[in-house]
Amino acid sequence: MNLKGKSLIKRNLATRLVMGIMVVSLFFSCQPTGEKKPLPAESIGWVTEKMTDLMVHDITNPPLAGRFYAYACLSGYEVLATNSEGNPSFSGFLNGLDSITQPDWESPSLPMSAIFAMTHTAGAMQPSGSEMEAFELSFADSCSSWGYDEQEISRAKTYGKFISSQILEYANADRYREISNYPRYQPSPGEGKWYPTPPGYFAPVEPYFNTVRPFLLSSSDQFKPKPPVPFSSNPDSEFYKLMQEVYELEMNKEQREIAAFWDCNPFALEETGHLMVGVKQISPGGHWMGITDIACQKAGLEFEEAMKVNSIVAMGLMDGFISCWDEKYRSDRIRPETAIRKYLDPSYKPMLQTPPFPEYLSGHSTISTTSAVILSHFFGEKFSYTDTVEEKYGLGTRDYESFLHASEEASISRLYGGIHYMDAITRGQDQGKKVGEWILAKHQAHLDKRNALLVND
Repeated sequence: MNLKGKSLIKRNLATRLVMGIMVVSLFFSCQPTGEKKPLPAESIGWVTEKMTDLMVHDITNPPLAGRFYAYACLSGYEVLATNSEGNPSFSGFLNGLDSITQPDWESPSLPMSAIFAMTHTAGAMQPSGSEMEAFELSFADSCSSWGYDEQEISRAKTYGKFISSQILEYANADRYREISNYPRYQPSPGEGKWYPTPPGYFAPVEPYFNTVRPFLLSSSDQFKPKPPVPFSSNPDSEFYKLMQEVYELEMNKEQREIAAFWDCNPFALEETGHLMVGVKQISPGGHWMGITDIACQKAGLEFEEAMKVNSIVAMGLMDGFISCWDEKYRSDRIRPETAIRKYLDPSYKPMLQTPPFPEYLSGHSTISTTSAVILSHFFGEKFSYTDTVEEKYGLGTRDYESFLHASEEASISRLYGGIHYMDAITRGQDQGKKVGEWILAKHQAHLDKRNALLVND
């Protein structure tokens, strides 16, 4: 097995095994005792993990994955917010979300309804969303084992779908659907511009993602970064030095492991003899949603608090990708692989496969830093944990002293992998920090406004 993990077949088998174990765990974790058991907060992670599995199967691109997580988590949050003073509805807070209508009947369990809202939203939005039906059935069986009867489960499901349907309307208005009507993106001519790379020469990913409505940013270019170091073929130029830094890097074992662990390329091609084999992997957003679940479980968060954290992290992913993609297709900078092959070494091949979109900013650096800023706010700057997210993909585990530690490692992995220049990494981190801090400040202002209204009442 190489550093990128197991083959696609082995990964699929591993995924099925994990899901099978999870279903059994769901059913037997609590047996009927005559009393209703509260839903465990970790059930939120069961949904996002199932979503991740479907995204791996569907080869969902990174920005789109962030969109799926955000709306699914928002659906669950809004169910709980219908009866919460501590975590008010995001209506009137998020861009374009004016109001959420509450059902005129009660749910036997708002956490149960929140899970059904998440699965309904994910099922409606994801290409293989119909696969969520099996998960819903196994989850309903677990609810039965926790003391809920069939009628209560049905009511909870209807309640969740009522909220989910409103979030789906909200999602349908974010302009993502309009992207399909835009003209096909064509790479720009001229030196220093991005161009598709081997071996797949894939078409550019989401060139119009900056037109999608953000959740909390005022616009996609709210935090417009400094322009990248300008391209130059002059050996004495700053760009040439950046290019040489990538080319001349001699990695040790630890650095190679870091690059592989944070690869997060949804679809890569590997050469096997005379064949090209597709290898599916988790996306950057999926990795950070997994970390969020790990943190929530380790901290022992109650269901409502865990739902809030997941929602804010997911919306941070979405806004982080929008902000980053806005710059990617504006600066349109050439990838190291293309430049190095032309100006230094025609046989150069990076350790990681070059993603199919322009180089500046680094997407992983941006959204990893955004996620780390948000998670550090909720769990503290010295929250240590073991990252087991990539274990099911054959990449083992890694220990981190903090979320910032993890985000810094994710960022530098792009240099180790040979897919980014250093200025795209450091400025991506700057961008991610600004997005994360903005989201937290907006959320605090929302809470302060709600608390002021309660006091005045």
